[in-house]
Amino acid sequence: MTTFDDILVEAGEFGRSQKRIFALLCMVSMPWAGVYVGIVFQGYTPDHWCRDSAVVEKRQGCGWSLADSRRLTVPLVNSSGVLQQSSCEQYEVDWNATSLTCDAQELNLSKTPRTACKDGWEYDYEGRQSFVTEFDLVCSDAWLVDMFQATLNIGFLIGSIAIGYLADRFGRKMSFLMSNLLNGIAGILVAVAPNYVSLLVFRMLYGFGVKGGWVAGYVLITEIVGVEFRRTVGVIYQMFFSVGILILPLLAYFITDWRWLQVVITIPYILFLSYYWFIPESPRWLLSQNKKARAVQITEAMAKENKMTLSKNIETLADDNADSNTASFMDLIRTPKMRKHTFILSYNWFTSAVVYQGLIMRLGILGGNVYIDFLISGLVEFPAAFLILFTIERIGRRIPFAAANIVAGASCFITAFIPESMFWFKTVVACIGRLGITMTFEMVVFVNTELYPTFVRNLGVSVCSTLCDVGGIVAPFLLYRLAVIWLELPLIIFGSLAFLAGGLVLLLPETRGVPLPDTIEDIEFPERAKERAMLRNQQMTNLLPNNNVSTNKDPATV
Repeated sequence: MTTFDDILVEAGEFGRSQKRIFALLCMVSMPWAGVYVGIVFQGYTPDHWCRDSAVVEKRQGCGWSLADSRRLTVPLVNSSGVLQQSSCEQYEVDWNATSLTCDAQELNLSKTPRTACKDGWEYDYEGRQSFVTEFDLVCSDAWLVDMFQATLNIGFLIGSIAIGYLADRFGRKMSFLMSNLLNGIAGILVAVAPNYVSLLVFRMLYGFGVKGGWVAGYVLITEIVGVEFRRTVGVIYQMFFSVGILILPLLAYFITDWRWLQVVITIPYILFLSYYWFIPESPRWLLSQNKKARAVQITEAMAKENKMTLSKNIETLADDNADSNTASFMDLIRTPKMRKHTFILSYNWFTSAVVYQGLIMRLGILGGNVYIDFLISGLVEFPAAFLILFTIERIGRRIPFAAANIVAGASCFITAFIPESMFWFKTVVACIGRLGITMTFEMVVFVNTELYPTFVRNLGVSVCSTLCDVGGIVAPFLLYRLAVIWLELPLIIFGSLAFLAGGLVLLLPETRGVPLPDTIEDIEFPERAKERAMLRNQQMTNLLPNNNVSTNKDPATV
């Protein structure tokens, strides 16, 4: 029996065909950045205060500045020990029954009764519009902004499970295309939503398709490249998300209306439908569905594009996972080490999502230039991918994984206590934290796959990664509600979560150079698995000394 990995050596493990498909699929990661963290611009909450129609009318007639009319409308309140103009209260004055003149700027209203805003709000956001300013989601309704991100992550959670099932049932390519069709429709519906309730519903549908389609693309590209290229293409595929992070603030700067920004973010998903003619179905999936003829046809086309020639081994091509056991959730928690792996990995998925999203969304409430701050913080994500690729085969997985968590946690703690007067130092430390949590987010993906046996690997990754979406649901509430108490309080929470995650990672086994486990016994008794792998390699060397396909690679070794 010849496996697809054997044939892939003959067809080219990462030839011209795979590089073309890889380049096309990497494009999928870029608009996902706009969906994932677009709330920083689409849901930006500018400086705001109560609107008083009589004062606004007088301002226009007398030529007052915004600051002049604001002084007559809102009182000073104590905010974290500092007197600031209120955003949610106004003086209770009936200006229509008062002889308000253009000289009224000198009035002393400090002892005037106060009341909640009655005529809406004014925003210091001239020429721009977010959904916050359009729907007045401030003061008592500010928590509704959190729902914009929470509903997206609910969509992620449901969509990744549903589309993951559909990808196994109907194929990677079909699931990818159907996801992008849904993305195009839901994305446009978000842009034209008439009210905030419908906006949240469409946003959840958007999340349903976006993550599922991204995962389907990830699975497809890793299934058509050779074993030694899978991790590299996986990391670079994720790195293009960081490219999207850099493009997003540039788009937001020039596109001042959140609805049009939404349209621009959605357009690529409509264009991805053209991939129907440019990317193939996964031959591995076709083999698993007993569609050998189609799998052979696609493999031969890849070999031709790679200018390689296939041997007659392709005639005995078969699914190398045909005898896999049926997996269940109980397999993930039944035995001690499997239970430990599931808990630690799930917690790391959760922490990565909370801290990563939290640090990005925090840029929108700091009061600086959100475009420049976002761009700078996005730039530091690029070294993360290169640090991972440089360290994992030299040092291993566990130490860089744990160190990235600890660095992220320490940076959050330190940033919280650096005074605002040391702005650039505070920014540098925060960026180091962003680098650390980006490394963690990218590493947890493949470490997760290396710590579960073959028959339960996909289920294990799916279950653990659902905590990523739970973290995404929690993150906006942690950030925005705690920041009201103290702006830096979310950083203390983020730092605590990351420190604990780093400590837990040290309890995981090192997987560098270790064969991928096939059974739960390999996880519980790794020494036996190593002995079997060494014996199997020795037998293959003795039996097939001249078979280049068999001796040039070990499909079970990472």
